[in-house]
Parts: sequence; C-alpha cells; structure tokens
Amino acid sequence: MDMTGAQWRKSTKSGSNGGACVEVADNLPGVVMVRDTKDRDGGTLAFAPAAWRTFVAGVTERA
Repeated sequence: MDMTGAQWRKSTKSGSNGGACVEVADNLPGVVMVRDTKDRDGGTLAFAPAAWRTFVAGVTERA
C-alpha cells in the first residue's frame, strides 16, 4: 500500500515524554492507517474507515 501521502498525527492527549502513543493517518482514500510512535518503520495497521469509527466510538464510551 502506498503511504507516501499519509499525514500522520497523534492525540492531543498524548504526553510529550515519548511514551506509548500511536499515530493515525486518516487522509488516504478508503483507509485509516495506525502506527506506533516509537517504531514508525515497524508494522502499520490498516482499517476501513467505518471500522475505525466504530473502534473510536467504543473507546470514547469507555473513557
């Protein structure tokens, strides 16, 4: 998958101490990409946008 145009961002609630954070790129058509900030060259997960929205809604309900 071509991720050259991915615009990565992390949560504003993430600390600045280099902790355990993830970055999300949701600007690519038809896919939401997720990666670990500590290992940006490691694996990247790909989600369908609807699946990502469902995940975020579930996490938000529990927060």
